[in-house]
Amino acid sequence: MEYVTLNNGVKMPMLGFGVFQIADADVCEQAVYDALMTGYRLIDTAAVYGNEEAVGRAIKRSGIPREELFITTKLWVQDAGYEKTKKAFETSLSNLRLDYLDLYLIHRPFGDYYGAWRAMEELYEAGKIRAIGLSNFGSDRLVDLVMNNKVVPAVNQVECHPFFQQKAAFALMEEYQIQPEAWAPFAEGQKNLFTNEMLSGIGKKYGKSAAQVVLRWNYQRGVVTIPKSIHKERMEQNISIFDFSLTEEEMEKISTLDEGVTLFGANEDPQYAKMINSVKLHQE
Repeated sequence: MEYVTLNNGVKMPMLGFGVFQIADADVCEQAVYDALMTGYRLIDTAAVYGNEEAVGRAIKRSGIPREELFITTKLWVQDAGYEKTKKAFETSLSNLRLDYLDLYLIHRPFGDYYGAWRAMEELYEAGKIRAIGLSNFGSDRLVDLVMNNKVVPAVNQVECHPFFQQKAAFALMEEYQIQPEAWAPFAEGQKNLFTNEMLSGIGKKYGKSAAQVVLRWNYQRGVVTIPKSIHKERMEQNISIFDFSLTEEEMEKISTLDEGVTLFGANEDPQYAKMINSVKLHQE
């Protein structure tokens, strides 16, 4: 596995395993266990996914030493705020059966995320979290938070795939030494990504799939990715991206796929903001 060093010196795997929309507890536990056995060390979950407990069981079952793992979870909108964040953090830690988190993210820039950040700064300084960061923060919210708080976020996890490449956003993150992390790296299969002629054509040259090309493309851009699958053979394929390199010409070709528009909704859209703020925490 390849690693990146975050702005506070913590090392983070460049490729991880995400568990969004794996709601069935038994399926999630087995998927995470299989991922860990396949070689993944970064596991990404969230309180709102309702599967932290399943992730925790898989971690314990794996028997992998804690220091080898990089576990991320996220604070949901309803738990934003100073006191509520501290309580939510302890709940997540208990669900995951862990003594500390490697990365804790504010899931969305809604609610009292300033109060949440103050609480997370204290938990970070107390050694209960190795790194703190954000998820789905646009550039304006990111700049505002950085300029008005003590700890600069280590990570910002955002939608990123060949059709929405986040070039300007990533340039700003680089300015602040914030590590970009991609969710939905395969655009959840939209726009026929897995059979895209360009991506498949590049992959054929290396004996790789379009999906592997996309993961390699993000890796070469310096972006951490967290693909999801419940199929072990796909997990094995997704992690097998460190034995080939894309040329500058191929990277440039993939850049032309960028349409610059989200496929899943924008925080700036009032209707989308209403929807996100209406989502309740799923309790197992």
